[in-house]
Amino acid sequence: MTSGGASTPRGASASEDGGDGKGVFDAGEMFGIMQVEEAEEEGEEEAAREAREKPPNPGVELCYKVIVTNEDGLQAADPNSIFLIDHAWTCRVEHARQQLQQVPGLLHRMANLMGVEFHGELPSPEAVDQVLEEMWKFNQTYQLSHGTAEEKVPVWYIMDEFGSRIQHSDEPSFATAPFFYMPQQVAYTLLWPLRDLDTGEEVTRDFAYGEADPLIRKCMLLPWAPADMLDLSSCTPEPPDQHYQAILEENKEKLPLAIDPVARPRDHIFKVYTDVQQVLDHLTHPRFTLTQSEADADILYNFSHFKDYSSWGQHQKATVTRALASIARRAGGPEGPAWLPRTFNLHTELPQFVSYFQQRERRGEDNHWICKPWNLARSLDTHITKSLHSVIRHRESTPKVVSKYVESPVLFLREDVGRVKFDIRYIVLLRSVKPLRLFVYDVFWLRFSNRPFSLNDLDDYEKHFTVMNYDPEVVLKQVHYDEFIPEFEKQYPEFPWKSVQAEIFQAFTELFQVACAKPPPLGLCHYPSSRAVYAIDLMLKWDSRPDGKRAMQPQILEVNFNPDCERACRYHPTFFNDIFSTLYLDEPSDCHVTRLI
Repeated sequence: MTSGGASTPRGASASEDGGDGKGVFDAGEMFGIMQVEEAEEEGEEEAAREAREKPPNPGVELCYKVIVTNEDGLQAADPNSIFLIDHAWTCRVEHARQQLQQVPGLLHRMANLMGVEFHGELPSPEAVDQVLEEMWKFNQTYQLSHGTAEEKVPVWYIMDEFGSRIQHSDEPSFATAPFFYMPQQVAYTLLWPLRDLDTGEEVTRDFAYGEADPLIRKCMLLPWAPADMLDLSSCTPEPPDQHYQAILEENKEKLPLAIDPVARPRDHIFKVYTDVQQVLDHLTHPRFTLTQSEADADILYNFSHFKDYSSWGQHQKATVTRALASIARRAGGPEGPAWLPRTFNLHTELPQFVSYFQQRERRGEDNHWICKPWNLARSLDTHITKSLHSVIRHRESTPKVVSKYVESPVLFLREDVGRVKFDIRYIVLLRSVKPLRLFVYDVFWLRFSNRPFSLNDLDDYEKHFTVMNYDPEVVLKQVHYDEFIPEFEKQYPEFPWKSVQAEIFQAFTELFQVACAKPPPLGLCHYPSSRAVYAIDLMLKWDSRPDGKRAMQPQILEVNFNPDCERACRYHPTFFNDIFSTLYLDEPSDCHVTRLI
């Protein structure tokens, strides 16, 4: 954590740094901070007097302005007119509560900076919650481009009292940008004027910098300028064709040319080239042999998906699509199918999300959401919140989607803990697109939370998440599927697993039907030599049928191409023999698979 300096205004002229990292903090010579009191209009004096007699509300915003006090003003062309703003608090979101509770003086400083009432010396839960909500009006973010996946998780920071007093303007006088100074391993914020300023002029910046669309700007500025967006449609139809074409071009992918599949003798021994260690270790079927030569291989089974088919000719291979989340809406219209939590792309559907959030708020419906990145795994940078401001600001870090959090999950009673969340992973095998031939591996895998579920403590990872196998210090609860089924039916005798699983398989079938309903790049490409393996993660939630009866509704959470199958191989050594027999030999009858379509 970077702890900023004193609570007085601080800034450093970059030109005076001298290259030795010893900044001269001279903002006080150039700027001043004013606390603004708005004049009360006639007729409002009585209301204002009554308001003053009441205790102040926690979180009441204090109005400040930063102005130029230098008698010569500031010139944009002057190389000395660039300043460094210190950071008072730097953290990753999942550590924010813990730091406020444990770092001496941090909560008090943040409460003062944000205008949150704070009494006593010890952190109170109410004050911590207030700061965690108000911080989204002050947070800024950056992300490191190198390092481990954990190190690439976005960092959020709050500028010191000087930087945090700079107000918004659609026509800003200054610009800011985060700046990481490698010799000190410290981040600052750069501040520089966009035009010449006279003494007394205000220092402002654009809180929605870089966004020209008026509607998107209105949404981005909601934390500071509340607005009613209930009249805006919250419908999210499938994106236009250009959306998928853009993904194709962004990934530099080339669609395959039409080919005729190669006929192989029934006793043909397939040569397999793969970079997947689990295949190298566990593929023992006599009809397959491993080769180190791509040119000699009949089957290319690679970890990453193919982007250019032109050089692969008649090889058989596994492939992938990136658009399953958006095309799933084809199964249920703009609202999406029942098996998909209501989901919004924050990059393209922010106004619709804001409208939907406000509509649910007005109706008094649950408004817990889970915000997750497109490009990170293992629940990294994934956050559960009921704060609209938090979701809006998360859009500024990495590309994210926001999905309705399952507020009424079907729980599993762990005798050692209590009733916890759990999710289920199935392995799905796509043999062909035309005709659509889809199989599911008969064994499924379970993951459990470590603490009893409740809709509070939203940053308690072990209560709200189930991915526990990447932290060696966290207990991983393992239950085999054939032990889970009788225990599940004991806990929910009115819901036999066979019926529950039939609903799950129907959801899988509908998902792949819509994924293959349109030609590429709008859907999965028909290519006779391609095969694919996916992992589908899902939960069960309580729902009501039209007749009022309680039901368990599958909720598909993620679809991952070419997943990690380490657990599958560890407990089921024939796993890859079954996969290859089904996909490449068309002999599923003796394998642990069920055909869906």
